[in-house]
Amino acid sequence: MKQLATLGLAACLAPFAHAEPNDTATEIASITADRGIVTQPGRFTFEPSFSYAHSSATKVAVEGYTVIPALLVGLINISEIQRDVFVGALTTKYGFTSRFEAGLRVPYLSIEEDIRAREAFSGTPIDTLEESSGEGLGDVELALRYQLNDGLDGWPYLIGTFRAKAPTGDGPYDVDRDPITGTDGEVVRDKDGNPIGYELAERPTGSGFWSVEPGLSFIYPSDPAVLFGNLSYVWTIEDDQGPENGGTVDPGDVVRFGFGMGFAFNERTSFSLGYDHSVIGETTYELGNDLFAANFSRTQVASLAFGLSHRVTSDTLLSLTVAIGVTDAAPDTEITLKLPINL
Repeated sequence: MKQLATLGLAACLAPFAHAEPNDTATEIASITADRGIVTQPGRFTFEPSFSYAHSSATKVAVEGYTVIPALLVGLINISEIQRDVFVGALTTKYGFTSRFEAGLRVPYLSIEEDIRAREAFSGTPIDTLEESSGEGLGDVELALRYQLNDGLDGWPYLIGTFRAKAPTGDGPYDVDRDPITGTDGEVVRDKDGNPIGYELAERPTGSGFWSVEPGLSFIYPSDPAVLFGNLSYVWTIEDDQGPENGGTVDPGDVVRFGFGMGFAFNERTSFSLGYDHSVIGETTYELGNDLFAANFSRTQVASLAFGLSHRVTSDTLLSLTVAIGVTDAAPDTEITLKLPINL
């Protein structure tokens, strides 16, 4: 901490860790979690936050066969999906020592989703519109962070992190499911008379699985900027859940990494720019001796974000982050507003 003050940078580099009231050092905005010096010992931080994310996508599902490369015989279904997710969260964090802190985050989600679809070549010009929503408690997570070094001799600050997330929200297999129906409203069945699949009656607010995430982050002061980055691995634990006939679902594990830098405009306001990327592995569903893959071998989720933070009072910081998705699986836009308060 003293080295940062000597460089004229932030005594604390994240919304959770602030300078003392008489410290004139500037705070550098941190636009993602786990990118900052740990909370000072004996300090309790209370952080309400609100975020809004919007996603839109157009998907084309083809069922048929190709006669020649330019001619397709069969059914084409074109779907346009619009999804809005509102998240209100309360995060608390406490510094036990000058190197160790613990935090707890409790989110509440509200989800609205609209799907507009039209079956091409079916002889109808009418689009079908399906609306669904979900609201409730999300997955609660516990975070532990430990500062590994003092950042001396040209080394960056290294911070080990560990997160554990509990399935307190309603997962995909906790909500009601309805059989898939056609444009005539009738249940679509296979040759044996069974429904070809099910769709969720409401949007889940949680993952439905326990997960743990060890990781490492770094902070490197380079006056007048601060460089930061992180690397972590999310292990999602498989669970015995699934459709009515039961089964074991093994969600894909996730590799996460990100990097960026922050600049100070003055003693109260700072700006940061960063990039985050997640590689999600294959999800599998096992029923008896049969093993089914539920998605592509890998899914890429990446976003570019920039943030502003402003010290309102000596104990309060206002932080605004805007993220823009750069891959198809990422939300188009996400806006997050945080108000950390030191007690």
